[in-house]
Amino acid sequence: MNLVLKLKRQLKEFKRIIRISKKPSKDEFINIIKICGLGVLLIGSIGFTIQVIYQIIMGI
Repeated sequence: MNLVLKLKRQLKEFKRIIRISKKPSKDEFINIIKICGLGVLLIGSIGFTIQVIYQIIMGI
């Protein structure tokens, strides 16, 4: 019974989120893409730098 109540509460929360959310405008969407792209590039460059430093230290 407790599981059913949790499921009902979860569905109510999902409905509320869908009701209050809105589709982003074109400008908002482009900004989101830019920010995500910069994040991917930043994390990738950090990983690449760590790999290069590791290879230099280990002499591979």
